[in-house]
Parts: sequence; C-alpha cells; structure tokens
Amino acid sequence: MTKDEQKVYQQKIQDQLKKNKQHLESLKHVGSQVNFKYPLGTDAPPIKDGETVFLFDIDNCLYKRSTRIHDLMQVSINEYVRTTLQINAAEAEELQYKYYKQYGLAIQGLVQFHKIDALEYNEKVDDSLPLQDILKPDPQLRELLLQLKSSGKVQRLWLFTNAYKNHGIRVVQLLGIADLFDGLTYCDYSVPENILCKPNPEFFRTALRQSGGVKFENCYFVDDSNSNVITSHALGMKKTIHYVELDQDLPKKKDDGILLIRDILDLPKVVPELFK
Repeated sequence: MTKDEQKVYQQKIQDQLKKNKQHLESLKHVGSQVNFKYPLGTDAPPIKDGETVFLFDIDNCLYKRSTRIHDLMQVSINEYVRTTLQINAAEAEELQYKYYKQYGLAIQGLVQFHKIDALEYNEKVDDSLPLQDILKPDPQLRELLLQLKSSGKVQRLWLFTNAYKNHGIRVVQLLGIADLFDGLTYCDYSVPENILCKPNPEFFRTALRQSGGVKFENCYFVDDSNSNVITSHALGMKKTIHYVELDQDLPKKKDDGILLIRDILDLPKVVPELFK
C-alpha cells in the first residue's frame, strides 16, 4: 500500500469514527442508554446460593448473522492488517483465519506475533464499523428480555463478548436493550499481554466471577459459536444454547446436551422454565 493509499485509509477511518460518535450521542430511543448495575471490569456482589445468571453473547446472537456485520468486520480487519503490516490482502486473510482458528480471536495472534496495538486495532476495526446503518431498535428482543427479567427466575442478565467494551455497548445501545443488562464481561484489549477470550475456559470463569460468583450449574449461556457452546457445555453450564440462524452454520455433529435455536426469539421454547 502506497503512502497516498495509507492517507486515504486513515482519513476514511477518522471520518467514519466521527459519524459514529455523533450518531451515538444523538440516540434517544428507549433502551439506548447504558444502565449497568455493576462497574465494568469488577466483580459484582455475590449472588445467593441457587440463584441464576443468564450469559448472552452479543455479535451474531443479539442480532442476526444475516445482517452481515461479521462480513463487514472481516473486511475491516483485512484492511487494517494490510495497512499496518504492509502485506497483501491474501496474506492478511491467511493471518486472520489462522489466528481466529487458533485463539478464537484474530487480535490475540496479531498482538502476540506482530506487536499490533490492540486498542488501535479496536478503534480502526470495530469502532469504525457503520453499525447505525444496519442495527435498529428491536422491540421484540426487548420484550423477550423484559419477560426474562420479570419472571423472577433469573437474577442477573449478563453480556459476555469477545469484543472490546466499546463495541459491545454500542451494539446494545443501537438495539434498544442497553438498559436491561446488569453487567458486561468483555475481552480487555487494554491488557494486550493477557487477552482472554472465548472459548478459553478461563474467560468463562471470569464471566461467572464478575457476574457474582454464580456456579456453572446455575448459569445459562447462549452463543452462535460452535466452539464456545462446546466449551460451555463441557464446563457444566445448566443450559447451553447454540443459536444458529443459517443452515450453512449448523454443526456437523449435534451434541444432545446442547440446545439449538434458529432465532434468539425462540429462547422460551428451549428454556420455558425461565418464562413462566
């Protein structure tokens, strides 16, 4: 990539970041303001024995994979890696795939082996995505979460993401559900030497600790990633739910202990005990 091309890339990113910031500050719809009960990165007060926590993945889970945000993200990662490491598109794609398969998150390998600045990566990849052009308030999802909260069967609703906090929070703000969750466990890019992400079992333990020390046998978990739900089930979650929207993403081998849904709104069908 030439110096002129790099300048064009940097300017494009800065322009989009400005648009995203202005849009986020303008939000006034219901559920657009974050109202976490517990500070990010800290452990919530312990819950009582037998009480329940529901962990929700965010990307391709609280919104549909068919929005193709994942595809936009891959393009953004590729562009950033090409520009930063001065390699071609095919080489960048190879690194993305390799590190995603190896670690569950491309940034982990990029930090470890290429000294990528994780926070700069987050800004120029996730923060620069034009999510407001794709995601809108989802009243049906909001109603589902309100039913779950009001049932008295779940004490805490908790977000659990491999993204950095900025991205995770922006998604739930745009969806109009940011006020319904008690907290967020996120992949902390500010500590690049110790980035934890799903499906690492230690990251699951972090989520349980931060959400109040809930035991695995009292925790529900929903995610779109096959490797993440396999780990969740192996760790002994009370119920592990695999959300697969598209036929092409259906697991080749079904685990009878993992519940399958094709739409996040189908949660009451697989965990009806939480909605009574």
